[in-house]
Amino acid sequence: MARLVVLGGGVAGHTAATFAAKWLGSAHEVVVVTPNSKWNWIPSNIWVGVGQMSKEDVTFDLAPVYEKGGITYKQAKAISIHPEGKEDSDKPYVTIEHTNKAQLGESEELEYDYLINATGPKLNFDATPGLGDGNGQLGEHTVSVCTADHAIHANHELQELIKEMKTLPEGEKKNVLIGTGHGMCTCQGAAFEYIFNIEHTLREEGVRDKANMIWISNEQFIGDFGMGAMHLDRGGYRTHSKIFTESIFAERGLSWITGAHVNKIEKGKATYENLDGTIETQEFDFAMLIPPFAGVGLKAYGKDGSDITDVLFAANGMMKVDADYTPRPFEQWSANDWPSTLQNPTYENIFAAGIAFAPPHPISQPKKSPNGTMITPTPPRTGMPSAMMGKAVANSICDMMTGKSTKPTHTAKMSEMGAACVASTGKGLFSGTAAAMTVYPVVPDYDKFPDTGRDQTLTTGEIGLSGHWVKHLLHFAFIWKAKLKPFWTIIPE
Repeated sequence: MARLVVLGGGVAGHTAATFAAKWLGSAHEVVVVTPNSKWNWIPSNIWVGVGQMSKEDVTFDLAPVYEKGGITYKQAKAISIHPEGKEDSDKPYVTIEHTNKAQLGESEELEYDYLINATGPKLNFDATPGLGDGNGQLGEHTVSVCTADHAIHANHELQELIKEMKTLPEGEKKNVLIGTGHGMCTCQGAAFEYIFNIEHTLREEGVRDKANMIWISNEQFIGDFGMGAMHLDRGGYRTHSKIFTESIFAERGLSWITGAHVNKIEKGKATYENLDGTIETQEFDFAMLIPPFAGVGLKAYGKDGSDITDVLFAANGMMKVDADYTPRPFEQWSANDWPSTLQNPTYENIFAAGIAFAPPHPISQPKKSPNGTMITPTPPRTGMPSAMMGKAVANSICDMMTGKSTKPTHTAKMSEMGAACVASTGKGLFSGTAAAMTVYPVVPDYDKFPDTGRDQTLTTGEIGLSGHWVKHLLHFAFIWKAKLKPFWTIIPE
């Protein structure tokens, strides 16, 4: 019996583990190591953050699901990887530290035959002074929707703001600031959804006229989303996503600040650097700023105990895979640089999926201010792409574990992968709306598609009530799938 260990129980890790367990059956063991006791459907946290859903609506206990799926579950965090084993044993293992109450703080050496790193990101709040508390956690000046508990706190602060707004004298307004909290952030999508859901909530509460709503982002322009933007063919015309997105912002009365690196947060004030090097401030009464992502801090050690972290991981803590990491100017990078099998080039029994793998370069053209500050979105790797990677990696490993192949058999290359996103712009059975977008491929390929880098027939964007219904349906469908309910495998990633 061989053992597959999956580090992380998020979208990528959960997908990989559940499919692997189904395909391998009882002949082999699948182990999931995750510090969390609950699974969180993160895309719906934005609805928790405006009081439209509860924590129970977006989370569920992992233990009974993994028991049903025949998966060994260890509530623990991974500390280090030992891909060469010890001096007295060639068996590779990971050191984990238990986080459940019964074994809190206990360490364990967990051997593996194959390993998937799907640890996701460290929420690097401390990268921006004042955004974090100095201990890596969310600070006191802003809110977050990155976790279900963060979103509960965000909604509490929002409801307090709404109470204040209802008593404001005529002509007075509150400043609501939403966006990214650092020049190297990714996941603009979560902030995009949240600002529109707040705007919708304020209209429903009758206080929209009491708010100045401001978007702040490290994108060079709104509608970039860290994907180098996109083009939409509509009504016989080709429209850039900048125009598409600006029109939505203008219709809802939102203002925007782009090309901004937020470098300091104080009570009621954000300081940021522009691409031209100038420093400005924006006052706020309520702010939700997404933190940058980093690797979770895994270390790696050789057989003799030497530190080989830089062999497995890039400088940002993400795992190296079969990508081309050769440094060169942005104009010389191509779609072919992106990883295909997500296998580590040094240790063939180690793979990464989702946010845990190190991208070879930005998708959006990187920009640097005259002060030397990088202000550019990091490539997005969440949601649908993460799930597709998790499934592909699991498929390859299962084929290798069962002797069908000695090499990876499936690929999940972001320059050959399409993705769909339904971004909520307000929840309500008849008043809700969502922007439904598809893009193919995620990473533009200008060799195949010289005009825009993408297949225009498969790259689309619409906004309306039907999009909201789809978003709401997908919430239930993906939680059904994650719980391994009947016919879960037929629900697409």
